[in-house]
Amino acid sequence: MAHARISMYLPPDINPAQAAIAYGCRALPKLNEELQSEDLLTRQKALMALCDLMHDPEHVYVAIDIGCLESLKALLKDSNDMVRIKTTEVLYIMATHNVGREGFLKHDVILALSYLLNDPQPACRENLHLALKHVAQLPSEMFLLGVWSSQPAFLNYCDLLKHSEKYRDNDSKHQLPSQLC
Repeated sequence: MAHARISMYLPPDINPAQAAIAYGCRALPKLNEELQSEDLLTRQKALMALCDLMHDPEHVYVAIDIGCLESLKALLKDSNDMVRIKTTEVLYIMATHNVGREGFLKHDVILALSYLLNDPQPACRENLHLALKHVAQLPSEMFLLGVWSSQPAFLNYCDLLKHSEKYRDNDSKHQLPSQLC
């Protein structure tokens, strides 16, 4: 007959800093609610969980669709250092995906990130720079299709390129397609 033994040790898989994640289609909406919580520990746990989930582009798409970017933009102004660090980490991970970069441009995340350029935390600034680096790497087919030509920042960039010395020469590899600008 089996006897019940109670161990004095904690199970090895429990991480107290990680939020319990709902399954299926309820996971990201629940985390979005937790991002807006008044409780600091709840926000931190939700950010830790989002860091793990945002490696999948499908999760990034759903997160943008349900409004996580707006919640994350609000958390960039949080007074807690760890919340700002983890928020920039989530945004950096989202920026590694094409759908995340598109979401950054559509939801004006770049402007919200720019306020953290002088943040006192080096980890926050590092994540910020990595996110901006990935956003700057839009795929060339998006430019060729003219998808971003309606964006004011892109139009200013095209004006800057037209007037720079680098693009005045006749080298074909440096010429912008005429339909872009």
